[in-house]
Amino acid sequence: MKQTLWILLMSLAMALMVGNMAYAYTLPEISPESQACIKCHKETSPIIYEQWGDSKHFRANVSCYECHKANKDDKDAMNHYDSIISVIVSPKDCAKCHEKEVKEFADSHHSKAGRIMGSLDNILAEVVEGNKGFTTPMFPHGVSAAAVNGCWQCHGSEVKVLPDGKLDPATWPNSGIGRINPDGSEGSCAACHSRHAFSVKQVRQPENCGKCHMGPDHPQLEIYNESKHGIAYRAFREEMNMDSPKWVVGEDYTAAPTCATCHMSATPDQPVTHDVGMRISWNNRPPISVRPEVSDAKMGLPGANVPWQDRRASMQNVCMNCHNENFVGGFYTQYDALLELYTEKFAQPGLDLMAAAKPLLKPAKFSNKIDWVWFEIWHHEGRRARHGASMMAPDYTHWHGTYEVAKHFYTEMIPELEEIAEKAIKGDDPEKQKNGHALEDAIMAVLKSDNHKWYLNEMDPEEAAERKKRKEEFQSRYSK
Repeated sequence: MKQTLWILLMSLAMALMVGNMAYAYTLPEISPESQACIKCHKETSPIIYEQWGDSKHFRANVSCYECHKANKDDKDAMNHYDSIISVIVSPKDCAKCHEKEVKEFADSHHSKAGRIMGSLDNILAEVVEGNKGFTTPMFPHGVSAAAVNGCWQCHGSEVKVLPDGKLDPATWPNSGIGRINPDGSEGSCAACHSRHAFSVKQVRQPENCGKCHMGPDHPQLEIYNESKHGIAYRAFREEMNMDSPKWVVGEDYTAAPTCATCHMSATPDQPVTHDVGMRISWNNRPPISVRPEVSDAKMGLPGANVPWQDRRASMQNVCMNCHNENFVGGFYTQYDALLELYTEKFAQPGLDLMAAAKPLLKPAKFSNKIDWVWFEIWHHEGRRARHGASMMAPDYTHWHGTYEVAKHFYTEMIPELEEIAEKAIKGDDPEKQKNGHALEDAIMAVLKSDNHKWYLNEMDPEEAAERKKRKEEFQSRYSK
């Protein structure tokens, strides 16, 4: 009996060891191939060597060759001192150990950011701002340096491989989040997990997201800095326990949230996710905000099957670690109301007016003044207002957002459209005259609506009286 029991226990122990080895990331020792890499790069690339030496990869005996090794038939394979390697470590390479994380990332909008090529934004960088003066072996007819140094560095380039396995300088270096890699994978883990330390402490910093999420059209970093969340973070940064292995909000830190807290990191009820869209209930990128499952469906992402209500519940689960139900519910009511205001008053009328003006415009995008005016209203100012509301940043919501939207809608867009209509009506082309009258009617329909009739000095008498009453009450209270 004792012998039988001993055999059973040993068999169970062996089974557990084998099972654990299937999920282990630690190698018994540094491989001979990596030892050869280290011997050289310790001298030629001491900073890289130091960064790797301070990483979890070092402690797991995962080194140069394990990440950079390639097959001879890989598109970007090259012979490097008798080792077949590739310069790029793609998500497909990372998936050998980090399968779950790469799968989540591959299903996210982040990994698809390189598909911006050919969009309206890229027309600006490639044509309007740029030219074909930057020539390389893979771009003998030239490419825009504005796109290479701008758009591609955040969204990702399509990496081109030269015959010797080296990479075309127009497309490399590049750590764009949606980089299109030679092995067919999309994305760059190094966009967030900077080489070669791959520090989670760095990834959890809001500044880490600021490489791309800043500027006039999507100033999330600036918005975060203005918000109470950002203020609390800067005040109590040393209490954030950033290098904690699990880093669960409410358990490992309570001082403030960062971008990672809300969009990716663990809560007591949720695991870490590398799909940053799974807690977002609106996509504020288009002229009119859409639900995320709608945009996921357009890109063929599995998120098409995850309704916005579930995503909002996931984000609210994060919020509830610091706030109560009334606070969280009130915030979302305010946020939704701002999006409804923007859409109803400016975005939908703007789209309708641009459609009415289209027959009277020059066909090339951005060859008309009105193209620029409308683009900045929705792409810059409208996004700022919506993103500002989504992260509780009042100055970005109002002065950098809805104020700018309204100012340019009334002082630039409407006057420019009126001028286009008038020019067409006074011209000799009957078709243009017809379209001019149609545009004029569309403008007047917008201006006579409840949202805009103040512009024509046609405010409802009751509303005018109420505003007068409020003004008098304010003056009587504070003019003493």
